[in-house]
Amino acid sequence: MQILITGAGGFLGSEIARLLVERGDQVVGFARGEYPQLSKLGVRVICGDIRVAPAVADACRGIDAVIHTAAVAGIWGPWEHYHGINTLGTENVIAGCLSGDVPILVHCSSPSVTFDGGHQSGIDESVPYASKHLCHYSHTKAIAEAAVLQAHHPGRLHTAALRPHLIWGNDDPHLLPRLIAKSRAGRLAIVGDGTNRIDTVHVINAAMAHINALDQIAAPKSPAGGKAFFITQGEPVDCWQWIAKLLEISGCSPAQRRVGFKTAWRIGAVLEAIYRVARIKCEPPMTRFVAAQLARDHYFDISAARKLLGYMPAVSTEAGLEMLQDSLRRRTT
Repeated sequence: MQILITGAGGFLGSEIARLLVERGDQVVGFARGEYPQLSKLGVRVICGDIRVAPAVADACRGIDAVIHTAAVAGIWGPWEHYHGINTLGTENVIAGCLSGDVPILVHCSSPSVTFDGGHQSGIDESVPYASKHLCHYSHTKAIAEAAVLQAHHPGRLHTAALRPHLIWGNDDPHLLPRLIAKSRAGRLAIVGDGTNRIDTVHVINAAMAHINALDQIAAPKSPAGGKAFFITQGEPVDCWQWIAKLLEISGCSPAQRRVGFKTAWRIGAVLEAIYRVARIKCEPPMTRFVAAQLARDHYFDISAARKLLGYMPAVSTEAGLEMLQDSLRRRTT
């Protein structure tokens, strides 16, 4: 198959590309940069902006399937930025698939599309989208996911949306560096009572899930078509014990300070208001979304992914942590 990956230069996109090349597929990467590491894998890279519809349509021509991972993450910034990339960019991908007669579209979504600040303890995909979002990221991703699922029309375009949660692993450019920076700056504090449980997913497992989805929804009557799926390790962990372990293998000290959830929530609300009025572009040190993510349960039932996608996490949390520790050790020797 000839498969187009949007956001191919990203953490998840590049891992999907590696796995697809290894199994013999022809991979085309659509990204904003050249990414020499992709070319070394044998990926043909097309430089382009997901917000430019003609560029996306051109990239989709002659393609057998699209895995759409391009997105802007984060919790702060103007609506136009998030909406332009996450929502309008996804609509451009859908339109490109339809105009280019691409029959398969797998979309990388987020569990945050259902998050309203409360506990999410073992929930499944029957939980509706949040009625009130705490950041533009989750809001724009929810709109995008809904558009992808609505675009599922058997015989013309087969779609599915995956919701990987807290992707981590070797060469993670997001989660681990952020934790390390906050720890070294003395700005990391345990929010809430420190007993909340969370799900995570190793980048290899997240990548394999997208490939599973691609293969499964190719069938004309696949029960996976037009559905969303939570993707995790399948083994929830204690949030703050897990963070402490990540910091330990990175040579950093675990958080010692504690902040009550209500206090952190109020501080986040005040800082959001100040930063918005003052038009401060950098992210506030605390927001309501971050406070809730650090203090609430967010773990998920992945039965649907196991049953309909054949998803089985290949890398356990323990094995993933050992791989990460070895990788970090090699960097410092």
